[in-house]
Amino acid sequence: MRQAGFSARKIREYEWTARIGRIIFMPGPLNLFGILKGALFRLLNAFRSIGSPPVMRHEVFKWASKSTALACQNLMIAAEVLGLNTCPMEGFDGQRLARYLGLSRKRQEIVMVIAIGKKSAGYTAQPQWRRPIDATVTFL
Repeated sequence: MRQAGFSARKIREYEWTARIGRIIFMPGPLNLFGILKGALFRLLNAFRSIGSPPVMRHEVFKWASKSTALACQNLMIAAEVLGLNTCPMEGFDGQRLARYLGLSRKRQEIVMVIAIGKKSAGYTAQPQWRRPIDATVTFL
């Protein structure tokens, strides 16, 4: 941000927000902070309707996985716009891939693997068939 020319005030605001975010999202040892923060947010929600951020380790993972999936979708759309083909893949060996990439098993998780490339010139797409919308959707 300093190299991009942001003002000192903006940098301080970002640093403050980042500190607060770390406090909110840090579950702590044995999820103790998460339990305490969850109780605090439930208490606050009794008096005022506010959003409840993910505070437990599994909630943070779920939130991060959804955000990552949305980012992957944007990556795939951008690649298609550039004339590349994409394919998300399931069924990969996450532990082996994480070890190959040198990722931490405690702090990092592979959510998705995406193949990006160009189709061969000889590729012929198979005809696609879809059920009629009336057979699948009921309009009310």
